[in-house]
Amino acid sequence: MRFRLLIIMIILAVPIALFAAQKEAVKKAPSKSANPAVEQKSQLDSPKAKTLDELAAKYDVSKCKECHVKEFEEWSKSLHSRSLIGTGRTMATIRTAITDGLMKEQPYSGVKKIEDVKKVHLMQCFKCHLPQLEDATDNVALEIAQAVMDGDQDKLKKVSINCLVCHNKKAIIHKWHDGEPQVNIVYGTKDGPHPHPSFTSHKRSAIMQEAVMCGQCHGLGPNFDQPNPSQCATLYGSYLHSYIPSGGTKTCQQCHMHEFNKGHHMSSYRDPEVGKRAVEMVVEAPSYQFLPRAGDPNPMTVLTVKLTNRAGHRIPDG
Repeated sequence: MRFRLLIIMIILAVPIALFAAQKEAVKKAPSKSANPAVEQKSQLDSPKAKTLDELAAKYDVSKCKECHVKEFEEWSKSLHSRSLIGTGRTMATIRTAITDGLMKEQPYSGVKKIEDVKKVHLMQCFKCHLPQLEDATDNVALEIAQAVMDGDQDKLKKVSINCLVCHNKKAIIHKWHDGEPQVNIVYGTKDGPHPHPSFTSHKRSAIMQEAVMCGQCHGLGPNFDQPNPSQCATLYGSYLHSYIPSGGTKTCQQCHMHEFNKGHHMSSYRDPEVGKRAVEMVVEAPSYQFLPRAGDPNPMTVLTVKLTNRAGHRIPDG
């Protein structure tokens, strides 16, 4: 009887043990429903770039156009897409900042020749024109400086103010409140999944539709946080101190993206349509004749031109 009872207990114990083992295995196995943003390694989650090509790869946005065709096309024709070149003036200004500024007028910069240029020397311009330089080594700064000196636009076009600069790196201002931008998230106007191998989640940014988003670069004036401050863009300053106190309510995005249907081209006064709206011009030209002597009239006119700024900030500026 005891032997029979022992056999029965063994038979019952085996499936129970197997069930327990399976249950434990399920616990240890990674959940398919786990947040993919945690599992997937992001292209931003990589060591500091040592070459310009590595920095370009780190901030590569070529896959964005697979879904955001219109936005990508608009951006690709904008000055943001060529932030180290601009209309040509930007590249020339950076060159002057190196040759006349760092090498001549700033004897304590430590730059006597182009090989001396480091990240710290470029950040007074690149804080806005290429903030992702923070994620690179001094070798990349030197490579860019040399390309500027050589006028190598093909090389300079590899990096710019692109989707990831605005929708990741610059998407959070209050970092003690909201934390640092996460490397696997693109920030915009909503929360949810995002079909991208590196950026698998979409998260709402509190500033994406606010003027302060643009004000980070189109700023308040002297960049006092830099070791050798320079007077630069003051758009956001005049917007805050003049337009808003005068009763203005629009944001940068409303005027430069939505009202003219320019989207991510973000046109400014170089666009004739935007320029006409920004500045009202009234010309008065009454004519008369000046008669110094009989029979010898001289046609004359008095020309009066009145320009009124209708923009939400001073013009010109940047």
